[in-house]
Amino acid sequence: MNPALKNTLLFAFVGLLLVGTGFVQGWNSALFILNMGLVSAIMALGVNLQWGFAGLFNIGVMGFVALGGLATVLIGMPPVGEAWSAGGLQVIAGLLLGVATVVAVVFLRKKLTGRARTLGTIAALIVGFVIYRAVFDAGVAGIEAVDPASTGYLGGLNIFGPHRDANDMLLPDYFILLAWPMGGLLAAGAAWIIGKTALGLRSDYLAIATLGIAEIIIAVMKNEDWLARGVKNVNGLPRPVPYEVTLQSDPGFVARAASFGFDPVTASTIYTKLCYTVLFAIVLLVLLWLAQKALNSPWGRMMRAIRDNETAAEAMGKDVTARHLQIFILGSAICGIAGAMMTTLDGQLTPGTYQPLRFTFLIWVMVIVGGSGNNFGAVLGGILIWWLWVQVEPMGLGLMNILSSGLADGSELKERMIESAAHMRLLTMGLVLLLVLRFSPRGLIPER
Repeated sequence: MNPALKNTLLFAFVGLLLVGTGFVQGWNSALFILNMGLVSAIMALGVNLQWGFAGLFNIGVMGFVALGGLATVLIGMPPVGEAWSAGGLQVIAGLLLGVATVVAVVFLRKKLTGRARTLGTIAALIVGFVIYRAVFDAGVAGIEAVDPASTGYLGGLNIFGPHRDANDMLLPDYFILLAWPMGGLLAAGAAWIIGKTALGLRSDYLAIATLGIAEIIIAVMKNEDWLARGVKNVNGLPRPVPYEVTLQSDPGFVARAASFGFDPVTASTIYTKLCYTVLFAIVLLVLLWLAQKALNSPWGRMMRAIRDNETAAEAMGKDVTARHLQIFILGSAICGIAGAMMTTLDGQLTPGTYQPLRFTFLIWVMVIVGGSGNNFGAVLGGILIWWLWVQVEPMGLGLMNILSSGLADGSELKERMIESAAHMRLLTMGLVLLLVLRFSPRGLIPER
């Protein structure tokens, strides 16, 4: 079959799955799956840049996605004035002292030699750490004591706060859109630090290092309440699209909804999700276009040459480590953008929900199934695998109910079969991955 026709049919099949979901389960469900599928496709695109272009085995995707979510709080939420007065400046001073300690240690290790170097390093670390903790901890205690039930953190940069109309109804806040590129920048900064220390490692050690660092990022977000309330979560993040309640109070919108046969509640939720779909699709198309331009450029050919044979590329004068760092940062930044988009869609930051199964290994399944090294394959895999991830569990429950219908109610086997439906997701993901690796090892849309 012609590759172009095959690819078109694959995307058409995914489109039919979404349309079928709309007719069977409702358009709200279909649009929810589509929106999360678009975000997942962006994450898969970022991983595909790292693995498909350069062969970098990064399994710390979760950490970069979480940093993107953190950016939505730092940008979108209003600042907490009392918290800043109680200890904001102390926390900043403490962080600066921590950075100064690191700089001092690096300086001493360059200037001193022998025993003086060792003693100077130890002394600088001890003194710097004591001063840093004294200043930082006092600031944190003051911040977290300010109304911990609802705030207890510094807040963000949205000094204008929620936008409301004359009737006190919430309006879209387009300032939150700045959190998307900021999420990319935050993830890129973390990727630069990680890359400078870990990219010299062999692929398996790089994987271990990135996974460990991702867990450290999540642990910091969970435990540092002053930053984003930790496991208390941040709710009520502003949205760049209209609010359902505001739409339901608009007589013009209600009249238009009635003309299409929708009640105001259903119409408002569908309209809001459609607005997110448009925004997410624009971001995905822009990133896909840029990734395709990069793939077909001399830079893209150089990256694939490095991936296929690092020794030969080095012999041709290419700086392999610098190029690896470059694409590691780019891929992580894309994951950070996706993380900010997802948190904006959810309207809340919940650090406890960032799990490797969802935000690392599922993304890798998307890349492998879609086609490693092919940007369109990553997009296809992102939407298709997310549809399966959402639909498999209810489909599995229905299947188990049918298979156990002949068994007596209350029987141990019947209860066991119904309980096992919760594990259908993991079973299906493993089965899909095995089938693709067996019959199409290069993915549904393989690299050209």
